[in-house]
Amino acid sequence: MIKTDTIIWDWNGTLLNDTDICIETINELLSKRGLPLIDKAKYHETFGFPVIDYYRRIGFDFSKEPFEIPALEYIALYETKVRNCSLHSEVPEILSYFESKNYRQVILSASENQMLETMVDHFGIRTYFEQLSGLDNHFATSKTAIGNSLLKALSIKPQQACLIGDTTHDYEVAQQLGTRCILVSNGHQPLKTLKKTGCRVIEQLNELVTCL
Repeated sequence: MIKTDTIIWDWNGTLLNDTDICIETINELLSKRGLPLIDKAKYHETFGFPVIDYYRRIGFDFSKEPFEIPALEYIALYETKVRNCSLHSEVPEILSYFESKNYRQVILSASENQMLETMVDHFGIRTYFEQLSGLDNHFATSKTAIGNSLLKALSIKPQQACLIGDTTHDYEVAQQLGTRCILVSNGHQPLKTLKKTGCRVIEQLNELVTCL
């Protein structure tokens, strides 16, 4: 096996423990529209990419309003709450570990780029990462194009990189980029969903020490 020398981290759910905030935020939008609220089990059952399809699954009707209205409303509410989130407890230790082993570390996120920069700085972990790559809008579309740009900009060889994420979409992105992938089940999608990909799935980030 070719040795991995670069870790491509997903942000939301993988490093940032924001699932509860996401549920709280979407429930405010649902309540405003008189739609049934969701709990964590329902969130895990329905969440996925593209985000517009997830919104439809939980009751939004885009014949009544364009997707952009709740999407931007969600971001505005999320931004007021996200600083109350924490990183997953293992994050500082695992980032430090891989830095000590001379791995290159970058972030590839479906978050809007400025929000990503702000939050990584907020948690004081910016120095671990060679580059942060988010999207140029708030609508959480595919990360593949920006991932390809990241690989090219930093001359990262896909076969020597591993994408660490928490959704089936992260696995799909890794497949498209040609990188290895490991998924962690303490984020936005549950173990049973992630295992359907056939990808290596772990339950806690500290398990990565024995995976890479």
